This record gives sequence, structure tokens and C-alpha cells, in this order.
Amino acid sequence: MERKKEELQLYILTNGKLITRDPAAKGYYEHGAVVFEGTKIVEVGDAAALAAKYPQAEKIDARGGVIMPAFINAHTHIYSALARGLSIAGNNPTNFFEVLDGTWWAIDRRLTLEGTRASADALYIDCIKQGVTTIFDHHASYCEIPGSLFQIAESAKKFGIRSCLCYEVSDRDGEEKCLEAIQENADWITYCKEHNDPMLAAMFGGHALFTISDKTFDRMVEANNGRTGYHIHVSEGMNDVYDSLQNYGRRPVQRLQDHGILGDKTILGHCIHVNTAEMEIIQQTDTMVVNNPESNMSNAVGICPVLQLYKRGILLGMGTDAYTNDMLESIKVALCSQRSQNCLPNVGWCEVTDMLFKNNARIGAKYFPDELGVLKAGAAADIIVMDYKPFTPFSDENIDGHMIFGMTGRQCQTTIAAGKILMKDRELVGIDEEAENAHILEAAKKLWGSLNHREY
Repeated sequence: MERKKEELQLYILTNGKLITRDPAAKGYYEHGAVVFEGTKIVEVGDAAALAAKYPQAEKIDARGGVIMPAFINAHTHIYSALARGLSIAGNNPTNFFEVLDGTWWAIDRRLTLEGTRASADALYIDCIKQGVTTIFDHHASYCEIPGSLFQIAESAKKFGIRSCLCYEVSDRDGEEKCLEAIQENADWITYCKEHNDPMLAAMFGGHALFTISDKTFDRMVEANNGRTGYHIHVSEGMNDVYDSLQNYGRRPVQRLQDHGILGDKTILGHCIHVNTAEMEIIQQTDTMVVNNPESNMSNAVGICPVLQLYKRGILLGMGTDAYTNDMLESIKVALCSQRSQNCLPNVGWCEVTDMLFKNNARIGAKYFPDELGVLKAGAAADIIVMDYKPFTPFSDENIDGHMIFGMTGRQCQTTIAAGKILMKDRELVGIDEEAENAHILEAAKKLWGSLNHREY
């Protein structure tokens, strides 16, 4: 055992301002450093003191940047990664259903296993470049379902990104596809239970209530057999509410409660149009909610009642959906949208910062064994360096203000996940980015050609 420990490389990331996000310890070191070995942090503290204590450690130079915990994305869609710049001929949506049917379902109906793998590669590269080391993905590829989560997992292993995966069950493409989606979730859950990989986890995915019948919910619950939580879109658009009321006589959250979907390991994405009774059910069942502010505003579906959910003590996280991978971009939109919705310039700050910097780590703790979102001894060595040189006073007292108004994800210069250096000084480590981009581009051309019946 001692021999194996000696084989691990000891690193010290130093020469930067350091934010720990540790409420039980010192929050800020003007000249800070973090020492890590294997997958875990060994010690955090003053740079000079740690350099003297660990002279054998290999030095990683932060170049005067900000050293901080890596980001977590609590809701994203790998299948959307090849849509950047895409225009689908004849697609001019005037409502949310048309957005889904004309864009996202059109894409996933043409996404092969090869396309899924390329989409995952693209998203993971983007995550690394924007300091995201943990994602909760919600995948759909109705062209070719079996094995899709396993393709994503191979990409996750290659790029070193911690990933909780699920497949989007839906009745929208018929019973055969629905059963394949259920089986993909079940197989992936079994795989994760058997292999116990600390970097991979499983949820049971469902699209949204307006595309899931009671029969399908029962099949999902049976296939899951209590092994994990669910990840599902809820009341993203009013069509979800209308469908539940008209066809089932229940509101969406009530339907989920009826089928045993809610609980402390279940994520409800969006929850824009939930009423107070539904909020109460979410709170009583300890169910999690993830806000995706940029996507919601782009789709013109509304703004999540973050302040009300927050006041009820609901665990509320932040995701990006299919819009971006930049968590700092998302927090900016979250703050502005909450203030606009509530017509108050002094609300939302604590709520949105807690969502990203505290609550996403709490969500991560539900599915991964290592402590995330904090720099302290024993926590996961998930560390980033932001290329940010403040020209105003800077400390843990105002770091959130600097991040919201001064930083973007693209300022990330170094990314480390579970002790593995994924990017150093903006260069991917161990990855031929040019070759990866060429592979992704070919897959994108194939997908776009299928959508628009032309060559690219």
C-alpha cells in the first residue's frame, strides 16, 4: 500500500490568488497554493509555507491567476453539442413545442452512435476549456439508442470529466423507441452499480411529462427498481401543465408524486410554471430543482421562480441545458432575469451564487463519492485557474462580484479534474485537439447534411 502511494506524483499549484469556498476554514489567500496527490487535495494554504513543506512537489504555475474550485453543471444535453451555428431549413418556431420538434427532436432523430460520440467529445472539450469538471447530462439520440450512454462514458473517460448520465425516455417516437430508452437507462444503472467508478454515475432519465404516459412512467419505475434518482424536465413550458391537467387531471409535480418519481436523488429540470402547491410537494419530498436561465429565456418559456423555491429550502442548482457550457455566463443571466422578473435590483444575488457555488456541489454529493466545489484537504482535486487580474480590491468577501462582473468561462487557463491535469495554460494535455476537432467537424457535417439535405 505504501509503495503505491509513493508512485503517485505530488503537485503544488502556486503563484496565484486562492479562493477555497470552505466555510470552515480560511476563505482567501492572496498568495496561495494547493497541494494535491492522486485524486485528492493534500493541503491548501500560503504559497511560501507549502513550498517549504513540500519541496519535492512538481510545480504548476498559476501565473498570477485566481485558483479556485472547478465548476459543476447540474443539467446539460450532450446531444445539442453539434448545433452551434446550425440553421435548419424551414424551421421558424413560434412556440416551445415547435422549438423542440423543429430543432432538438430533429437533431436527436438523426444522431447515430458516431454522432453521439462526437457530440460528447465536443462538449467535454468545451467543458475543459471553461473550467467544468463535473456534469449531469440528459441525453437523447432516438436515431440509435442502444449503447449511447456507453459511448458517452468512453468519451468521459478519455477527457477525464466526471459524468452522471441518463437517457431521455419519451413516447414521442413510438413504443419500440421508448422501450429501448428505458432499457438503455436500466443497463447503464446496472453498469455503474457493478463497476463503482468514482467518475461515473447514473440517473434514470425522462423527457417531460407531456411526452410520457402513465404506462411509461410505470415501466420506468419498474426498470429502475429504486436503484437511483430520476432526471426529468418539469413545467418548462405551459404545454406541460396543460397536458397534465387536460389528460390526467393533475398538475405535473402531482403526477410525478403519484408515480413515485420524486425524492432526494431526483432532479427536476426548469420548474418554471410550478405553483405553490407543487413547490410544497417538492420541498416535502426533498426533491432537487435545476434552473437553466439562459436556455429558458432563449426559448421564451418564462423565468423560474427561484426566489420562492429558495425560500422554501428546496435544493436549487444551476445548469445550462442546451445553450452554453459556460457556468459564469449562466450565473450572469440568472441574476439579471431574477431582478427583471421581480422588478427589484437588490434580489437574487445570494440565491444564484448559492446555486452555482454551493448547491451544485450538494447535488454532486448525491452521486459522487468525492467532495466537490471546495479546496481543502481530502476534497477532490478539481481545481481551475482563471486568467483574471483584478484592478479593484479582491478577496473572499467580494469574489462573487468579481466573477459575475469580471470573469467568463473562457478565462479559464488551467483545468484539473480528480488530480488529472486536463488543460495547462490553455493547451489540452494528452489530447490532440486538432485531430479531435477534425473528427467532430466531420460528424457535424454529416448531421447537418441529413437535416438540410445538402453537403457542407
